[in-house]
Amino acid sequence: MNTVTVLYFAKSKDLTGLKEEEFTSVPTPISSGDLWRLLLQRHPSLSVLQGHVVLALRNLYVSIGDEAVTLLDGDEVAVVPPLSGG
Repeated sequence: MNTVTVLYFAKSKDLTGLKEEEFTSVPTPISSGDLWRLLLQRHPSLSVLQGHVVLALRNLYVSIGDEAVTLLDGDEVAVVPPLSGG
């Protein structure tokens, strides 16, 4: 189990009221879907982003689903909602 920092951007930052926070004792490997569910347990308001959000880990985008990710102690995971603008 590891400690990871979760970074929130755009709408996810607005919904959580946080720029970042630490999660301790995160099991690894973990599916991206299970990781998303951990975030939802702490911040149910993020559920409005379901189906429209990806996670970023070590400069790689990870879709929410069954994909297993290995988290290293001290990793940063970004919650990346859809960005709008033009």
